[in-house]
Amino acid sequence: MAGIYVHVPFCRKACHYCNFHFSTSIKYLNDFVAGLIKEIDLQKHYLNQPVTTLYFGGGTPSLLPSESLEAILNAIYVNFDTSSLQEVTLEANPDDITPEKLLSWKQLGINRLSIGVQSFFNEDLLWMNRAHNVDQAIDSIHLAKQHGFDNLTIDLIYGTPTLSDEAWQKNLQTAMDLRINHLSCYALTVEPKTALDTMINQRKIEGVDPEKQARHFDMLQQFASSAGYEQYEISNFAKHGFRSRHNSSYWLGVPYLGLGPSAHSFNGISRQWNVANNALYIQNINNQVLPFEIEILTPEQRLNEYIMTSLRTSEGVNLFSISEHFGIVHMQAVMKAATPHLTNETVQLNGNFLQLTARGKFLADGIASDLFQL
Repeated sequence: MAGIYVHVPFCRKACHYCNFHFSTSIKYLNDFVAGLIKEIDLQKHYLNQPVTTLYFGGGTPSLLPSESLEAILNAIYVNFDTSSLQEVTLEANPDDITPEKLLSWKQLGINRLSIGVQSFFNEDLLWMNRAHNVDQAIDSIHLAKQHGFDNLTIDLIYGTPTLSDEAWQKNLQTAMDLRINHLSCYALTVEPKTALDTMINQRKIEGVDPEKQARHFDMLQQFASSAGYEQYEISNFAKHGFRSRHNSSYWLGVPYLGLGPSAHSFNGISRQWNVANNALYIQNINNQVLPFEIEILTPEQRLNEYIMTSLRTSEGVNLFSISEHFGIVHMQAVMKAATPHLTNETVQLNGNFLQLTARGKFLADGIASDLFQL
């Protein structure tokens, strides 16, 4: 099985915290779509196995006109084996969701929506510079359900200066009341060169409070447990049967092809990424040139990637798999590196699997780094 990710690099507004590649000008939108269709043809041999998931991310894919989305999907169906396709996800902003678009998306085979809610409080949305308000967020969820989209996920951000403990609890309760079957919840991260980073450095706004973020994460885990959500990855929570198949494939090391400016691809041996510039992307594609850089991964890099992604999941790091694919010496070295974390109960050993404990999940990046093999 394999996945395809399509990056749509356009947004109505620039969220203060976002460091993904996008443009608030749609000047090149039509040229981008034409170029993307050419890239699909140029990359038709990258995956040598059936595609089981498609994911339209961004940026804001819900900005795409329906005819453009249809043309992109048709190009994928022509050039790849999609006979086993199970999940087609579209990221959508609440202000883009209309009955007309929902009907069109349904007809085109979109069967999962990821709605960028971020918060159910207008104060937070204004602070983030989001394009929608709370009423639009709630209405978009109701509309999606009315049009047959039961497989919904929403994004929520916690640990922001404007979000109190009580408001965070209310955000989670609202999601449950709306019967959302999947939640992606992220701690606010201050990325370099973002508007948020600049405003904090200029002391125009308050910075991130790590203690608040840890507290909100603890509240999130307690809520998920009591509300029947499985924390199957550190930031992702699903009711039974509603895990994200596409994102789960990333964490399992399944090959995927990234299409569009800045999109990444992985085939198990190498990783490559497209140029993060819309004009250069279009120019290169029009000249029949794939505009990417590539890195051939060493065995140690592949092992470290496996550790980094699998440790974040509820299943954890499979020691038997490490021994089988990378050798018993590496497996023993990983186990030795895990010993201090087993002692302080941030990691547990469950059969052949090293798994993060509830306390360890907030320290995942540091623990993974300790397990890495140089």
